Amino acid sequence: MHTPTRLTDRKRSAILAAAAEQFRVHGYETASMDAIAALAEVSKRTVYNHFASKEELFAETVMQMFESSAGQLELGYRPDRSLREQLVELMTLKMRTLADPEFIALARVAIGEAIHAPERTLPVIARLGEREEGVTAWIRAAQADGKLKAGDPAFAATLLQGQVKTFAFWPQIAMGAAPLAPEQQQLVIDAAVSMFLSYFAAG
Repeated sequence: MHTPTRLTDRKRSAILAAAAEQFRVHGYETASMDAIAALAEVSKRTVYNHFASKEELFAETVMQMFESSAGQLELGYRPDRSLREQLVELMTLKMRTLADPEFIALARVAIGEAIHAPERTLPVIARLGEREEGVTAWIRAAQADGKLKAGDPAFAATLLQGQVKTFAFWPQIAMGAAPLAPEQQQLVIDAAVSMFLSYFAAG
């Protein structure tokens, strides 16, 4: 991960890290700008210089979380490697993110806010929708290479990742289920990739 060198960038990074921790632990409503400033070791004025409101800071914190997750999946398509090998690698990275307790905790807060205060989270969801994530880009490249059937790559990516999330994200978010054990993770990944290729592989 890139480490900010300018003082103002380091302060912004510290504020976002502190905000993520406060939102994870206390939720949106209870988290305070005072506590975030104290944890980031900056003044409250500095926090407001970077983010005009708690709502804006929350939105940016959620964006950072999901962009960091998507960034881990930006493996370029390799025509010299098998589709299965590459997809297993992609879904293994996805599973690693979904097993991160900090990711799950903040995602739970974000989804809760989407239900209770959609006006706060819909703009964030719209911004996320503008960014093509790594699995979609990989599928698009595989289609261009003639290895996958033509079609909407975002639709195909959603189907593939949806199978993984059914076991390794939504039960943890909605029911507090424990992360999958390694052997369970591999079982889900192998099944999801097999089903994906049985439908989408060309020829």
